[in-house]
Amino acid sequence: MDETRRRATVHDVAREAGVSLATVDRVLNGRPGVRSETAEKVAEAIKALDFRRDLSASLLARARDLGVSFLIPDNRNEFMLRLIDAIERRASQSKGERLRIDTQRVHAFDPAALATALGALDPKSCDCAVVVATEDDVVRRAIDQAHRRGIAVVTLVSDLPGSARRHFVGIDNHAAGRTAASLLGRFVRPGPIGIIAGSLSLADHHQRREGFEAVLKSEFAGHEIVGPFEGFDDDARTEAAAAELLSRPLAGIYNLGAGNDGLIRALESSGQAGKVRVVAHELTAATRKGLASGAIDVVIDQNPDGEIAAALAIARSLALGQDDGRLLAPIEIGLYLRDNLPKG
Repeated sequence: MDETRRRATVHDVAREAGVSLATVDRVLNGRPGVRSETAEKVAEAIKALDFRRDLSASLLARARDLGVSFLIPDNRNEFMLRLIDAIERRASQSKGERLRIDTQRVHAFDPAALATALGALDPKSCDCAVVVATEDDVVRRAIDQAHRRGIAVVTLVSDLPGSARRHFVGIDNHAAGRTAASLLGRFVRPGPIGIIAGSLSLADHHQRREGFEAVLKSEFAGHEIVGPFEGFDDDARTEAAAAELLSRPLAGIYNLGAGNDGLIRALESSGQAGKVRVVAHELTAATRKGLASGAIDVVIDQNPDGEIAAALAIARSLALGQDDGRLLAPIEIGLYLRDNLPKG
């Protein structure tokens, strides 16, 4: 549609489809009482006119504010803290938009705690729950139950396929793992490469490992995979896992979770910083320090501000019945070396 033309309205859609405004409203909001052939006419008119609903105006027409609850792990890993900061910024910017955002910290790596938090959400005040999902059947059931109670669930950072979640917001974690393998496989001398995970109960960590191992085994047969060791995104436990790996000859390390301060300490105390090639995740204070010193070679990053903005946009669409069921494109993956490190 030519951007110089005026924006199409619901009146235009009704006229194009040959139906009443009430019928257009029912279709837009997914209400019953519209024959399938009539709904198809409205859908065709929407497409032909490139109709785009004004979400802000639609929110103002609601009887109550749109409620979005974020359930975020309570560990101190820097990426989760960046997510919290991004949520708080969006919450402060959303005042006056009929949008109420709240954040609950849930015990990390604890499926029962996450399921309990989901079960405690009230559909009278919560339209959408955005959760960092643990890969566990108890969480899957809790998401399904929330869906049946009328709460839309969006998974963030770590997905839970096979549940009733409506969308996933995050990077393609298989692609992230494949990228790490391609980097290490191409630029590291043949030899053992160690893997450190936060927790393989998280789908994102499990998927990164799968992608990494698939590429390394199929394209770089001269490398042996050691691990994974779990560091549970904790600096001390990651340091211990890294020290165990570094007690043997290594060509490289892929840390697909957090705890990078501990990883750097282990590299430095073993005298192998800058000698063992390292790929890590998330551009944080720790990984910036590692890139600057040469202890870390490449950081694979995702954009927490972009993820929170996308999650809120999805929540608005779901609450207003505008979800067309299509999966969103993943958040873009960023690659940082010491040479292109942005100012922090």
